[in-house]
Amino acid sequence: MGLNRLDFAIIAAYLVGITLFGLRFRKRQRSLRDYFLAGRDIPWWAIALSIVAAETSTLTIISVPGLAYDGNLTFLQVVMGYVVGRFVIAFVLLPHYFKGDLYTAYELIERRFGPHLRTLTSGTFLLTRAAAEGVRVYAVSIVVSIALGTGEIASIAIITILTVVYTFEGGLAAVIWTDVVQTVIYVGGTLVGMITIIHLVPGGWTHIHDIAAATDKFRVFDFTPTLWKPYTFWAGVIGGAFLTTASHGTDQLIVQRLLAARNLRQSKTALLSSGAAIFFQFALFLVLGVMLFAYYMLPSAHFGKADRIYPTFIVTHMPHGISGLLIAAVLAAAMSNLSAALNSLSSSTVMDFYLRIKAFNRRDRAASTESAEDNSGADEQRMRLSRVVTIVWAAVLFVLAVLCLHRVSRVVEVGLQIASVAYGALLGAFLLGVLTRRANQVGVAIGMLCGLATEIYLWKFTAVPFTWWVMIGTTFTFAIGYIASIAMARSSRESS
Repeated sequence: MGLNRLDFAIIAAYLVGITLFGLRFRKRQRSLRDYFLAGRDIPWWAIALSIVAAETSTLTIISVPGLAYDGNLTFLQVVMGYVVGRFVIAFVLLPHYFKGDLYTAYELIERRFGPHLRTLTSGTFLLTRAAAEGVRVYAVSIVVSIALGTGEIASIAIITILTVVYTFEGGLAAVIWTDVVQTVIYVGGTLVGMITIIHLVPGGWTHIHDIAAATDKFRVFDFTPTLWKPYTFWAGVIGGAFLTTASHGTDQLIVQRLLAARNLRQSKTALLSSGAAIFFQFALFLVLGVMLFAYYMLPSAHFGKADRIYPTFIVTHMPHGISGLLIAAVLAAAMSNLSAALNSLSSSTVMDFYLRIKAFNRRDRAASTESAEDNSGADEQRMRLSRVVTIVWAAVLFVLAVLCLHRVSRVVEVGLQIASVAYGALLGAFLLGVLTRRANQVGVAIGMLCGLATEIYLWKFTAVPFTWWVMIGTTFTFAIGYIASIAMARSSRESS
């Protein structure tokens, strides 16, 4: 059936409207605190929705239904781990982030261990976040190219340019509040899509349920005692908990939002309530995949790959107007995630590298991140730099997304795999900082390098599912880092 003028009008109205909405926040950006932390004046519910939006991306909307289409609902076991991990962050890591005026997660590492380890952790974040985000931006091209016929590279360019406009001007405040709007759009659009499928399938929900039950599509739990399946109860809850503790507790993409809360209590409330929302959302997308299977009853290979099934359905079978709304919903998720990545990459680059290097070159230790707002002239210069860095990272992500063309199959798993390679080392370092007193900078650095090497080995040379990588990497980093710290301290005492 394809899209008509009404669909294109809805998509255009969304793209223009959300960009103009984000630009409304540019006048509020007077300092780095405003630009990177939204003045620490965001209510908890907005932060919660923004966390959900940052976690979602186009990967979730187009790839998670594909998981259920080919399989069942066992991915929900991983999401249960996501909820468990939030409790660990709320009561183990968050209290340390609110002891002082922190701009990035990696300032906590410097306070505990020193500047060199901060450089290592923040550098690890920049590399892996950029790589994972490149895959996510590529996922946008799958939808836009199917819907608009613009070609994959042009599709990537359209979303990148529009997103960078309001992120460049409005900072984190624009990111969070556009996230709130975009979350409502893509969840609402998905619900409309599900209702439409029910009406299109003869027999409605009853027939869908019968097909799903006969093919075991509603299966949620898999208690198989094996290390080699990615979506078992053990891999899901344990591995998912480690993955979320790392992604939400050590990744600047999420930590930046948590630091924008008015106080520790509101930050905890935002994080925990986002867990309930994310469980509902993943269940929604998985059930959507089951419904698509009941509608098509075809192997995913018929569509080229599973990630193309939902976008193809939107364009070819949705009523006009609704298809435009759903394409806008997918773009909403893409833009909210990309804007968050750009702002977090920019904040880490400026706060963890530029200002520290500048302070070191001046031999002025007082010119640290905590004195980033000492005079208006310097702050205006830093604001300009932050915006330039945002554009630079947008260009980098565009190039990485283009490199993903024809090289990536199931995008949600590839994105999680790339992130998981570094998360174990990062989480191990943070846990050594908050749970032990004997760990030191050199020992933790050794532990991190061993943890990274272990996770790269798991990725490239084993069949161990990615759901276990973060737990294994964290364990290696923590154990080796702790032992190396004790050995270094003992060697230092003996030599003195």
